[in-house]
Amino acid sequence: MGVTCRPQAATASAATKINKLSLRIILTSGVALDLGVAACAGVLLALAFPKTNLTWAAWLGAAALFWTWQRASWKRAFWLGWFAGAIFFAISFSWFGHTVGAFVGPFAPAIVLVPALAEGAFVGLAAILATLAYRYALPALAPLGAAAAFTIFEWFRSIGVLGVPFAQLGYSQASTPFVVFAAYAGTYGLTFVLCTVAAYVADTAVRRRVRPLALALVSLMLLFFAAWSAWPARQPAPPTIRVAAVQGDIAQSLKWTPQALQLAVGRYERLTRSLTAFHPKLVVWPETVITTVLNRSPQLEGSFGRLAASLGATLVVGSLDVRAGKLYNALFIFAPNGRLQAIYRKRQLVPFAESFPGKSFLGWLPYVGKLVGGFSHGHTNGVYPSAALPFAPLICWESAFSDLTDVQVRRGAQLLVISTDDAWFGRSAGPYQHAQIAQLRAVEYGQWVVRAAATGVSGIIAPNGRYVTQTTLDTQTVATGVVGPPTGSVFAHLGPTTIGFALIALYVGVLLLGLLRVEPRDAP
Repeated sequence: MGVTCRPQAATASAATKINKLSLRIILTSGVALDLGVAACAGVLLALAFPKTNLTWAAWLGAAALFWTWQRASWKRAFWLGWFAGAIFFAISFSWFGHTVGAFVGPFAPAIVLVPALAEGAFVGLAAILATLAYRYALPALAPLGAAAAFTIFEWFRSIGVLGVPFAQLGYSQASTPFVVFAAYAGTYGLTFVLCTVAAYVADTAVRRRVRPLALALVSLMLLFFAAWSAWPARQPAPPTIRVAAVQGDIAQSLKWTPQALQLAVGRYERLTRSLTAFHPKLVVWPETVITTVLNRSPQLEGSFGRLAASLGATLVVGSLDVRAGKLYNALFIFAPNGRLQAIYRKRQLVPFAESFPGKSFLGWLPYVGKLVGGFSHGHTNGVYPSAALPFAPLICWESAFSDLTDVQVRRGAQLLVISTDDAWFGRSAGPYQHAQIAQLRAVEYGQWVVRAAATGVSGIIAPNGRYVTQTTLDTQTVATGVVGPPTGSVFAHLGPTTIGFALIALYVGVLLLGLLRVEPRDAP
């Protein structure tokens, strides 16, 4: 017995020594420190958004992220970026499964974790470009290249059919004075400004050189005061056009039950008729509040037309539309004379919720047929005249895509109308994050926004991004106020795609300038 136990004891002792040695190597190599800082970066970035709204945390979190990248090889930077990004998005997207999670049982965590891992990969890819900038660019310009790298991949993850444009860093500054930069370079430009300052802070911490950071801060302040002074939204024309957003507050658990249709019709008609003395020119209802195929319900359609005529207002009603066997998430627009003026069909559907990319060959997956809505994409970049101003309708998810709004503004839209059903997300951070995004759309295009949400947040947003009227969650109410013509903006002339390509050009320019001037430095 004794003879046979000695090798086992020796093996265990050797394994213990190896484990201790491995741990010592990890600790002394700085991996543990980098992982800790990356985790803190992810948490800080998430804290900058609703509900915590610690806007300063975005600057500190980004600085921590760039600090880890500046000290790492491209491989390590990629994994650190992915790790930090996954933490950031897992926290920021925690509201994704608020209602849907109850339907999928053990798959509920995947509703948050899968998108978080996918979006986190974009942060990892940004880290690779950042390390190239740190290696090849002029030292004074390397942080500029790193900031551009982060913003470029924020743009990439926010466009296309599978784009998820939530949690852009620029959105976190919606209620700060720095939002003025969005009027010139959009939310991506605001993200770039934030990341530039953060990258120079990190550079100072690593290289112990204050001058580049001082120059960056002085440049930022000069740009800020120039942008603020020339910002048309600071002094808009006095608004005179009366508008309203109706918030019926029907819970998602009740909304799609058979008895809810009559409840919704009665409640929304009653709240809308209460506006008679207000004399609005435009009244907006939330997304799909009328839970039937409205174009196949002539009695209801006629009732809503008469309601619009009684107010002498344009009435926008969220419902369902079926054409040629295809189902659409739609807005029915009734003119002040009571006629159905147009039907706007949602262009950008929520992937894996309203539509399932590749459903024809992935339909065997659990819950695909049960939970995915099966809507079809609309194809009209609609701009519609109204008794108020020509307006661009945006349904829920669409309002997060600046490129969709850009097309409508270029077609003559002078007012943005957002109709959404944020009841899916209860009292989580989701409704607040979505409402924050609307503020940036107002600033980017210098336009008033009328936002109607089923359970809140509804309201009216001025071109400077401030809510002049704002409702609370879970209340039956009507948000009323006045809007005016757009103030316009530089970004409205440039658009998000131009800004995206400008950032790519900036990054390439910074890299080429370094390659032409200096020899590559060894990677840390």
